[in-house]
Amino acid sequence: MSDLYVGLMSGTSLDGIDAALIELRGSAERPDEANLVAFRTDPFELETASRLSAAVSGRAGSAELCDLGFDLGERFAAASLALLGDAGIDPGSVIAIGSHGQTVWHRPPSGHDGGATLQLGESAVIAERTGIDVIHDFRVRDVAAGGHGAPLTPLFDLLVLSDPDRGRAIQNIGGMANVTGLPAEASGAAPTAFDTGPGVALIDEATRLLTSGAQRFDLDGSLAASGEVVPAALDAWLTDPFFAKRPPRSTGRERFGSAALTPWLDRFSGERTEDLLATLTELTARTISDAHGFLGFEPDEVLLCGGGARNPELVRRIRTRLDCPVHPLEFAGWDGDAREAAAFALLARQHRLGFPSDLGWATGARGSRLLGKMTPA
Repeated sequence: MSDLYVGLMSGTSLDGIDAALIELRGSAERPDEANLVAFRTDPFELETASRLSAAVSGRAGSAELCDLGFDLGERFAAASLALLGDAGIDPGSVIAIGSHGQTVWHRPPSGHDGGATLQLGESAVIAERTGIDVIHDFRVRDVAAGGHGAPLTPLFDLLVLSDPDRGRAIQNIGGMANVTGLPAEASGAAPTAFDTGPGVALIDEATRLLTSGAQRFDLDGSLAASGEVVPAALDAWLTDPFFAKRPPRSTGRERFGSAALTPWLDRFSGERTEDLLATLTELTARTISDAHGFLGFEPDEVLLCGGGARNPELVRRIRTRLDCPVHPLEFAGWDGDAREAAAFALLARQHRLGFPSDLGWATGARGSRLLGKMTPA
């Protein structure tokens, strides 16, 4: 049996929609084979990116959140249809669309207090425009079961990217960064996954602010590469208790976004732009390497994916801090840019086939849960 699923992802980098068309073979919980058929990214216009930035920073009101949810549904639907057009696939051939949506707020559980999470991108609009069933809102059931609701992509890593003979760490560097630890079978260690901290969100936002909007991100890390780390400025971030917290743990722009960045920039306004960006780039590299101490095993290799994996200066700093080979995810035969979208295609498959996702090892949820809600076409 071979089925086609579409996965949609708009991440914390707020840069656009990733859409992946995946062929998944077999009907067992672990697919017999997973193949990427087509992938595309549709960047957000500057206006949409600005609206999303306002939403994730808590500056958008209820009317704007309502409008934004429907507008994003239209954009997700258009991305799906464009993807299928690229691949020459009729929408009727697709079993379902797995849509992560755009996270606009995420509050992890703390002590006896449960968490909460909100993703926008109206599934009914996607279903209406495409004529395809939509599985969505994957995070909320995990949060309701006491989990963090994040990260969810480790299920894809476990079922598709694990190697029984090699210990792997799949390090994603999006707006936020997260790692999946996949030990070799002989090690006896258990898989784990958690957020490591900021990925490129602080770097991108600082670049935009420090260049007065002339640059939306530090292209190739060139500004950071010409700067020097400011130790006091780095330490100001490293005192955050998040970095000492043992997994399960998750975070977002609520903690590492503009609300924290703006006073930091004011505090160190006398420093050069290049030095501030070098400091933020070092922050991401340092917290990634420090977090790997929670993996519980020594990986044979680290595989990088996400937008930050295309930043040579950030990758260089990560390599200097880790004691094993660091490669792009393509080294394992998978498109690193497509991984997150593909993960939500897989989660849609698991929902349709009735397989609860046991992600307690990544999110801390109380046992297996069938993730997602379905909106029929």
